[in-house]
Amino acid sequence: MRLSLASLGLLLMSALAIPADFPPPDKLPSAAELPGVLTARDGTKVTTRKEWEEKRRPELKALFEHYMYGRFPEKPKQVTAKVLFEDAKALDGKGTLREVELTFGPPEWPKIYLLIATPNDKTPAACFVGPNFGGNHLLTDHEKVRVPTAWVPANYPGVEKGTNKATAAGRGKQADTWPLRQVVEKGYAVATFYCGDVQPDRPNVREGMHATLPPAEGGAPGDGTATVMWWAWGCHRAVDFLVTDKAIDPKRLAVVGHSRLGKTALLAGAFDDRIAVVIPHQSGCGGAGPSRSKNPKAEPVKRITTVFPHWFCGHFSAFGDDTTKLPFDQHSLIAICAPRPVLLTNAEDDQWANPPGQFDMLAAAAPAYKLYGDDRPVAAKVPEQGKLSDERLGYFIRAGKHAMTPDDWNVYVQFADKWLR
Repeated sequence: MRLSLASLGLLLMSALAIPADFPPPDKLPSAAELPGVLTARDGTKVTTRKEWEEKRRPELKALFEHYMYGRFPEKPKQVTAKVLFEDAKALDGKGTLREVELTFGPPEWPKIYLLIATPNDKTPAACFVGPNFGGNHLLTDHEKVRVPTAWVPANYPGVEKGTNKATAAGRGKQADTWPLRQVVEKGYAVATFYCGDVQPDRPNVREGMHATLPPAEGGAPGDGTATVMWWAWGCHRAVDFLVTDKAIDPKRLAVVGHSRLGKTALLAGAFDDRIAVVIPHQSGCGGAGPSRSKNPKAEPVKRITTVFPHWFCGHFSAFGDDTTKLPFDQHSLIAICAPRPVLLTNAEDDQWANPPGQFDMLAAAAPAYKLYGDDRPVAAKVPEQGKLSDERLGYFIRAGKHAMTPDDWNVYVQFADKWLR
């Protein structure tokens, strides 16, 4: 018997019950300063790792679900994989390129198409995993790499105007954003998928994983699952496969994402302990940038929830006029990752992403890391431009603008060389 969409949606409800005493946003107390990561909602101070893991960390996760990203969907009972092609002579003979179709629900549900590049001379390899913006085919000119059939924004190479359909004309046109050969030559694997295969990046359309939920959930009102959370959930489904892949070291996975997908990478890392290193690149407001921003050039909550309401659950937009009522800030999301290393990377000209505010978030997350015995998890001050601060809470800022480049990937590898070797 085929289940109704409403029944299917119930299967995806988070296993974590949202506490009944979470008040409406306008009833929350105001706090101009950052809420302490080690201060629970009832005012008690967390002083041990046990208290953190059993009380405060789960509480913070529930708060982020309820007030910002929406409910964390359940893990599917089974994820099945089908190899669509494998080329052991790809990347000028430096690596093996595969594309794997991941199925995790009924036939009508979306599928994830995971493009995997692995070095031929190193097995198992540490792996960078994360979503891309316009399709796997943009990252390589390999003719067997699938062109997505889901809706794609019109500004990506080879996309038909008016229909938003990707075409083969885009093959290899954005290879520098995920430089597969460069990373493979450093001894690392790469696994990436088109974010729109999980959930297309547009509001008010019942498609992707939103379409598996009852109609009331599709637009993510209240604490309904929002798009960034669905993308993070997609990262977790990729991890489900990678930890079974003999070419990949399951204990050495690093999640990577840029901009809105940087927000995704941070959320994915916070909600999945299988991810060993978290690298949100230029993630800004809604990612590693503070909601209580002191940087007048940074994107504010009011703007991001107005222009991109679908990225977050409905409750988050209520804080646009008064972020002091948020019972957390983004340092708390970083703290949830403890003790795993987190690297925030930025560009000097990209003040919209709030580079100085992001460093402040690292410093404010440090108390959670100190519970695990790291007395100096973050640098004492912002490192000079072009120099990596490779503490457990790492930071890097370069010259230039909002983009993910091969030079950025060199920094990711440098950080991984310390924490994943």
